[in-house]
Amino acid sequence: MASLGRFILFIGSMFVRRESFLTYVRLTIDECMKIGINSIFIVSIVSIFIGAVTTLQTAYNLVSPFIPSYVISLVVRDMTILELAPTVMAIVYAGKVGSNIAGELGTMRISEQIDALEVMGINSASYLVLPKIIASFLMYPMLVILSAFLCIMGGFLAGTLTGTLTGYEYIYGIRYEFVPYNVTFALTKSFTFALVVAAISAYKGYFTSGGALEVGQASTAAVTNSCIGILTADFLLTKLLL
Repeated sequence: MASLGRFILFIGSMFVRRESFLTYVRLTIDECMKIGINSIFIVSIVSIFIGAVTTLQTAYNLVSPFIPSYVISLVVRDMTILELAPTVMAIVYAGKVGSNIAGELGTMRISEQIDALEVMGINSASYLVLPKIIASFLMYPMLVILSAFLCIMGGFLAGTLTGTLTGYEYIYGIRYEFVPYNVTFALTKSFTFALVVAAISAYKGYFTSGGALEVGQASTAAVTNSCIGILTADFLLTKLLL
């Protein structure tokens, strides 16, 4: 309960004694580059292979001759939109971005850069953390959209190149009984996960104490707690929205 209260006070402290709007615009753009653009490569690689493996494993399990081949891509589509793109990528995102946020803020804390900002009268939580959270909120949904597209493309390549199903069957399965609300649900989860990862990682890094060893421990704790938060939020959102 003490940690929860401290976390709530930390979030609240970011909205007092704020800097100018242009300052946040500049800082947020810089964070968008570090958080979003630098994560495209790992997200792309993981997404393509997840889509390919999901297609092949779905085909392996559909052994009945009465089940049409287009069901494979239908399963891949729904798994990608509902779970693989928003949730599995969130775990990757926590490992890539969450550990980076915690490590950066932890290093600034132990090197007394955060204390120097406070001495100059700058709200360090607002100046350092708020742009990271805004950038995460803006960029992660875009990464989820990219991930979903690449998952489906990876499945298409794996299915057609291995002869599991034809391109026509794959595209037909993707379009068959499509539910647009699933996309809304996936984006809702992506916005939630973006806030969870950025806020928890920033909290762990901001309150680091000690030396270099503690910075590493803070990064590990940030990833671990972010994964727990992602899975908890995933369960609650699925229960409430589906």
